[in-house]
Amino acid sequence: MSETQQAVQIHRIFINASPEQVWAAITTPEFSRLYGYTGDVSYELEPGGHYEHRASEEMRSMGMPEVVVTGEVLEADPPRRLVQTWAPVWIPDEEPGTVTWDIEPTADGATRLTLTHDLTGRPQTAEQVAGNPDPMGAGGGGWPWVLSGIKSVLETGAPMESGAWERQASAS
Repeated sequence: MSETQQAVQIHRIFINASPEQVWAAITTPEFSRLYGYTGDVSYELEPGGHYEHRASEEMRSMGMPEVVVTGEVLEADPPRRLVQTWAPVWIPDEEPGTVTWDIEPTADGATRLTLTHDLTGRPQTAEQVAGNPDPMGAGGGGWPWVLSGIKSVLETGAPMESGAWERQASAS
């Protein structure tokens, strides 16, 4: 079984930021539009709450619908843990997977962010979220690219991709 076909993918990164800052980066549109695929996230942070990721203007110009990912919040324990379902709308033949965000402070003041995505029975989604070496290639950069973007925004105050910063500035 190849890496992109793994039933469960685990991605981990260390960020020089507090758990509260990492939580905000994951759950608020003010941050989500600055990294990864940009666009605004919306969470109802309680079990049974709705989640959606709205496409950025750039994504919509490439033919994506207004809402690109939907889900349900299964567990919310700010700023330590968020468990949600995650269903990309462009892959209608697969049921939603489960994404778990574990946020832990480290002894040196940084935060360890672990993203676990259960992709059992979801081979198309698994291939796309595993991360392509070329983020503009098929499936994009996946979770590694998203997590690297969170790290860049929180540590430098600027997005990893230069275009996101200009888009944010023009939207303000």
